[in-house]
Amino acid sequence: MPQVDLKSVRPYGDTLDDGRVQLGFTLPIRYGPEAKEAARQLVIKMGLESVDVVSSHDLGGQFTYFVVYGKCTHSVDVTSLRVPKVQVEQMDFFKINDLIRDRLGRKITVVAACTGSDAHTVGIDAIINMKGYAGEYGLERYPWFRAHNLGAQVPNETLVAKAIETDADAILVSQIVTQKNVHISNMTRLVDLLEAEGIRDDVILVAGGPRITHELALELGYDAGFGPGTLPSHVAAYIAQELIRKEHRTSPDLGEER
Repeated sequence: MPQVDLKSVRPYGDTLDDGRVQLGFTLPIRYGPEAKEAARQLVIKMGLESVDVVSSHDLGGQFTYFVVYGKCTHSVDVTSLRVPKVQVEQMDFFKINDLIRDRLGRKITVVAACTGSDAHTVGIDAIINMKGYAGEYGLERYPWFRAHNLGAQVPNETLVAKAIETDADAILVSQIVTQKNVHISNMTRLVDLLEAEGIRDDVILVAGGPRITHELALELGYDAGFGPGTLPSHVAAYIAQELIRKEHRTSPDLGEER
């Protein structure tokens, strides 16, 4: 295994540290030699060297799609990065249920939905539905969780009403549609509604989706954000541990608060 200098990491193409990258993009230019040269010049202005337009396709009308190779001369010091992450002790299905039984002594109620115009339920179903995802059970299968999956295109008002009706401990929001940052306005609206109802501090508010990070979630007023690769146990463990922290602030074996 080659030794990697984490203080100076560059993209990897054919050989380690060669800086080779591939870009794909569309320009509003009719297909032809001028369009190809425009794409090349644009990538050079991005700061890449040894630029080659390896593929171009006529998309019809005034649009052309390009695949371009180039060499990045910049690097990043990975050792200096500080990325906000959800602080949670990873546990499996059985340990999570044992923790809730022993430390909380009651079921945890969760309501979840794809809110606003979002109709993509694959992510929230993977976390909530009994069949689960990647060999793990969803929250509906956990005996110490009471999970309500409201499905797709759920208005924020409906989600808040369900949380009040069920006296929910946690609210899970899935956001897949992100065009023009619609997810940000939608997520912010939910926080505003919870605050208007006076229950924001009473629930654990979690967001998830391809463009959701923990940092973004915190900025928008959420307690946690989970991105791609999240498993049901990750979310279940976080909710259980955070709820126990809220109710038992001095629990030393669960670590410090975020």
